[in-house]
Amino acid sequence: MKFLLYILMVFNFKVYDTPYDAGGSLTINWEWPEQVRGKKTDSVVIYRSESYEGKFERIKALRTILNVYKDNGLKNNKEYFYKIKIFYQDTVFESEKIISAIPKVQYFHFGRLNIMIGIFLFVGFIIFFVTRAKKGISLFLRKIPGLDAVEEAVGRSTEMGRPILYIPGLSTISDVATIASLNILSQVVKKAAEYETPIIVPNRNPVVYTIAREVVKESYTTIGRPDLFDPDSVFYVTDSQFGYASAVCGIMVRDKPATNFFLGMFWAESLILAETGATTGAIQIAGTDAVTQLPFFITACDYTLIGEELYAASAYLSREPILVSTIRAQDAMKAIIWVVIALGGILGIFGKAWILNFLFGGG
Repeated sequence: MKFLLYILMVFNFKVYDTPYDAGGSLTINWEWPEQVRGKKTDSVVIYRSESYEGKFERIKALRTILNVYKDNGLKNNKEYFYKIKIFYQDTVFESEKIISAIPKVQYFHFGRLNIMIGIFLFVGFIIFFVTRAKKGISLFLRKIPGLDAVEEAVGRSTEMGRPILYIPGLSTISDVATIASLNILSQVVKKAAEYETPIIVPNRNPVVYTIAREVVKESYTTIGRPDLFDPDSVFYVTDSQFGYASAVCGIMVRDKPATNFFLGMFWAESLILAETGATTGAIQIAGTDAVTQLPFFITACDYTLIGEELYAASAYLSREPILVSTIRAQDAMKAIIWVVIALGGILGIFGKAWILNFLFGGG
């Protein structure tokens, strides 16, 4: 017959308000008694009461090697009392002290002060560059060859009397690359309308098709040539990935567009489209944020927009001051981030840990 040996054993045990939360939570932390340390306990039982002399209710029994528990669902600004029992084989260890704590709301996370500073800096840059743009001050954007070639590509189609083929990617409208592509489509249509060059826009996604159709129609209207809009120039093909690729390749072979735009999100069909376009002799401008497809576009196309160049294209082509100012603000913030990374590396070499913790949110 086994006998339960009850031992009153003092071990470190603390309760504190869970940091940086919305309140309603206390964190309980304990150190294992020396006899139990490194061994598997039967259970750790946590008791809670709303008063020191009140009845303690068992709120949780844990079988864990961890020494922390978060008690949720509490009322803010109310004091709670705790004690712990640890069961190990035939022995029970009970905390001698009863410890209390009060859950509170933390409205500010001082460990994320660096993020707040970064946000204020970025907003400041946006305000600064937008203000300069509104004053008519020209803002510099580095040259992007693929975008500089858009007018040349449109002109080539005009000279050859052949259409422009524009593919807005194969993804949905929720994809950032698709949205960026539709913004570029608007600028390309406006340039094509100046020369009365027809444009073909096949779509894989029904929602993208609807939006692309409106974008093309609106672009013709904006430059005062709504009569040039051909409803049949923007159409839905199929949602089948390779069925769409086959249909577009057929358009390239039959209509022989002089310029092909592949801008948006692409997958395994990227090389099929780009290679087919190359065989027809078209000038090809591609752009995507799909890293795995960039090598195929770089190889098979004349110009390729890489990553963020796709997002900046709308501002680059339109030269809209407000759009250009946001790009300049992003560039300025990236420059600061690079400086901070370099500074962090140097400080790390010399062991300046507290500065690193502030810069990179180490606590």
